[in-house]
Amino acid sequence: MATAVLAPPPVEMPLPATAPARSRSALASRVVLFGATSIVFGVLWDISWHRTIGRDTFWTPAHLAIYLGGVLGGLTAAWLILRATFRGTPADRAGTVRLFGFHGPLGAWFCAWGALAMITSAPFDNWWHDAYGLDVEILSPPHTLLALGMYGIVIGALLLVLREQNLAAAQAGPGAPGRGLVLHAGGVLLAMVAIFFTEYSWPNQQRAQTFFLVSCAAYPTYLIAVARASRHRWGATVIAAVFMAINLLMLWLLPLFPGQPRLGPIYNPVTHFVPLAFPLLLVVPAFGLDLVRGWIGHGHGWRRDWLLALAGGVAFTALFCLTQWHFSAFLIGEGGQNWLFGADRHWAYTEGPGEFRARFWSETSPRWNPPATARTFAVAALLAVLKCRLGLWLGNWMVKVQR
Repeated sequence: MATAVLAPPPVEMPLPATAPARSRSALASRVVLFGATSIVFGVLWDISWHRTIGRDTFWTPAHLAIYLGGVLGGLTAAWLILRATFRGTPADRAGTVRLFGFHGPLGAWFCAWGALAMITSAPFDNWWHDAYGLDVEILSPPHTLLALGMYGIVIGALLLVLREQNLAAAQAGPGAPGRGLVLHAGGVLLAMVAIFFTEYSWPNQQRAQTFFLVSCAAYPTYLIAVARASRHRWGATVIAAVFMAINLLMLWLLPLFPGQPRLGPIYNPVTHFVPLAFPLLLVVPAFGLDLVRGWIGHGHGWRRDWLLALAGGVAFTALFCLTQWHFSAFLIGEGGQNWLFGADRHWAYTEGPGEFRARFWSETSPRWNPPATARTFAVAALLAVLKCRLGLWLGNWMVKVQR
């Protein structure tokens, strides 16, 4: 007697987005990435403006570069969300995230929130200066809101190009285009993160406990996460190279433009724009991370990831600490006093000449800048291992981003 076999119900799969929708999204992701890059250059320029001239206005070129990025990110995000919601096909909307009844790519939502925070911070910052005068710290309340908004735009740009890469890889395989945009976005994100830690990273501070602990707790996460998401063999190295290129370009270009202080007291009468110090040599520990990734392999699995986090965190700490320990001594010495390394040009108009320029501040002020010890490096290695594991978890998630 024949037995009837019941077929399982069909599994509903999201419809692939139409080709025109993918083309529009690809163009939008490039516009937002351009805006994110403009934000980073604008922030570096704005810091130089404050260190060279002093008080600024809303209409400085640096501010315009920052807000250009916010406008591009916000308007592009709004266009992506509104188009997917009101004019997108069911296939288009299947590849988006639904929020408050609207549909849009995940990266577009980050850009929208970032742009809103940036717009809110502008009048807040003007009120703050009128009420309290100049900021004594980089991250005042309005600047913190602005920083979160800019960070949202940069994260949104990364998510948009990740979406483009992953969708292309799902159709054409791992060799599909898009990795270059992801690596560029990773370098921009790393540059943004490094700006937040400027106050701990001057060459004269690079033998202090805080510098090593902060650096090993921050940079490995971004390097290894985006490197894994990019599927590139030398992903971490390329990301660090983009970070260095952005900062070196500003180091070499800004002093070409004249600038004088317009606010007292003036202890260092500068005549040109003052850049930030020579960037960290993150390309060295990033290269070490890529070597470890190649040795352990690029597969997934919690055992492999923990092994990679352990070996990668130790390798990053060893190479980073060894490199910066010796390179910082070169920078504050006579070897760094030239146009290439710029160690004689990053002093602001508020920082007069003195012996402190050629000394490690952990030696001259051990109470405020405790010198690094063996325990410091052990804790830094532990932090790097944990942050590498966090970065791998994020990277595994980013590989799957298709909305």
